[in-house]
Amino acid sequence: MKSLSSDVRLPLYQRLRDQLAEQIANNRWRPGEAIPTEAVLSAEYQLSTGTVRKAIDALVSEGVLERQQGRGTFIRRPQFQSSLFRFFRFQSASGERRVPESRILSVEPVAAPSAVAQALGLPVDAPVIRLVRVRLLDVKPVLAEEIWLPRNRFQALLEIDLSQKGPLLYPIYEEVCGQVVAYAEETLTAESVNEVHARLLQVPVNSPVVVIERLARDYAGNPLEWRRSRGHAEHFRYSVEIR
Repeated sequence: MKSLSSDVRLPLYQRLRDQLAEQIANNRWRPGEAIPTEAVLSAEYQLSTGTVRKAIDALVSEGVLERQQGRGTFIRRPQFQSSLFRFFRFQSASGERRVPESRILSVEPVAAPSAVAQALGLPVDAPVIRLVRVRLLDVKPVLAEEIWLPRNRFQALLEIDLSQKGPLLYPIYEEVCGQVVAYAEETLTAESVNEVHARLLQVPVNSPVVVIERLARDYAGNPLEWRRSRGHAEHFRYSVEIR
């Protein structure tokens, strides 16, 4: 029998929800894998099936788990790539939607500036990794990205050649560091581009750019990555469905 280690002032189902989220974050089960049945979890934690179902319902409503009819309950893997296309028009001359190519410009260990430390929940000057990359279409830069990661979780990235690993970072985080991004919060702002990012995007200084600021977390809610992606306003689009 396993005991629940969270705050005893919380309801049992909430404590089980927290425990399951922590185990998912620690890779007891992998994204796309089924978790044990409610009966198995009831026996494991000596809790009623109703309590277990309520904990699983909470994780389903949060998008951590998904039920598949007749198959069971699975760890959900989010589709982060769609975020770019929600905000930017990346397409060929013929109108075909395309994923921008990725080019890593630098990966370096640094001390966390205050804004980065605050976003990642770290002390100021804590060890982090700063990654700079551009995304290109037809060799033309369309996004400039600055990405910050806690070094204790992502140290292995400093020991490999990221440019040999493909255009998407989250699968690399999972494969190389065992860190799985479960969900993210995004904020959109606009600014006049400074000299550094103007050079990366090959646009005039003070051109209008849209900034997507993303804080990505693991299944337990711990911050994993903070990034700022800047794209020229000419590529920007915003659409929302209102009912």
